[in-house]
Amino acid sequence: MGKTLVIGAGGVSHAAVHKMAMNSEIFTEITLASRTKAKCDAIAKSVKERVGVDIATAQIDAMDVDATAQLIRDTGAEILVNLALPYQDLKLMDACLEAGCHYIDTANYEPEDVAKFEYHWQWAYRDKFREAGLTAILGSGFDPGVTSVFATWLKKHKLDTIRQIDVLDANGGSNDQEFATNFNPEINLREVLADARHWENGEWQVTPAMTHKVEFDFPAIGPKNMYLMYHEELESLSIHFPEIERARFWMTFGDAYITHAKVLENVGMTRIDPVMHNGVEIIPIQFLKTLLPDPGDLGQETKGKACIGDIATGQAKDGTGEKTYYIYNICDHEECYREVGSQAVSYTTGVPAMIGAAQVLKGNWRDPGVWNMEQLDPDDFMDMLNNHGLPWQVHELDGPVTF
Repeated sequence: MGKTLVIGAGGVSHAAVHKMAMNSEIFTEITLASRTKAKCDAIAKSVKERVGVDIATAQIDAMDVDATAQLIRDTGAEILVNLALPYQDLKLMDACLEAGCHYIDTANYEPEDVAKFEYHWQWAYRDKFREAGLTAILGSGFDPGVTSVFATWLKKHKLDTIRQIDVLDANGGSNDQEFATNFNPEINLREVLADARHWENGEWQVTPAMTHKVEFDFPAIGPKNMYLMYHEELESLSIHFPEIERARFWMTFGDAYITHAKVLENVGMTRIDPVMHNGVEIIPIQFLKTLLPDPGDLGQETKGKACIGDIATGQAKDGTGEKTYYIYNICDHEECYREVGSQAVSYTTGVPAMIGAAQVLKGNWRDPGVWNMEQLDPDDFMDMLNNHGLPWQVHELDGPVTF
């Protein structure tokens, strides 16, 4: 159905490319490219062994717009799936515009020198993509991504309005590492240590990182401490669903993780500005990343489950007044590893990236412009979640959350 160029060769890419290869009627030709071709070759070898599909590989500097545009032309790619670092989003969007290619990513752009998670840089490309007749889909991971589609599905099928929404992300997995992040350590720590923000009554409320903690009993996992954080889907949901009075994001962390993160911050290892070390300029958080385990290598030793979803309250479509629904997915780390060789965190981002790209290639999400997931029709995406490893369920709760 379409030739696909995937940029980036980390854990998410590993999962996404395997799932693309399992859907070769949609992804007719796949090229995987990154700065380090050997990583692409390793994923290609795994895909061949597990799925029996050949994929092409290439070396590319994603910050080189002209080289990326030429690679798009050389591969004939209809869509570029950006699974690289969020610093590279704008360059890859520029390359798509230059070469005439659709675009999709899993995380919004942020400048490399400041932890600032905002969509306005990418939203500024709306007219360019519209005029070029091209589609750009932002944030097709799980959160953002599936959690936004969950909200849209609830609005389409259960609720006329959403008054308040909480996104809950719990990872009940464990491994043998003293300290390891679930995804790219640099991006993970920048998110975790940023000030928490949530949307309430028409404005942003800001609190220091990791200061607002609530215990929640997660399906298939049990009670876990979750912390109020900022996540980019709050920005887009609060704009595209203007009736929302309160939108919050929560993520679970163990006590040991919080202690390690705070110590690293206190000693300066999470700094994102350059420092001089023995006459060489380094960025501490990037040096730290080289010392920490690669999340893509943790699949075999990670056990347990992840549970991610939304709790939304609003006026019911059936006219029975206000109702609250909890819609979520439960994902097993060991099952993910058996299927594609990834742990659940990579899987829950990589599979929605595949499904989002499939929506473009199938023609379901093809209107020219730049779109967030909640702006798009949810039904085929939701069906594909059920059919491709991320089944979801929805339950009515007794009332709104009290935390």
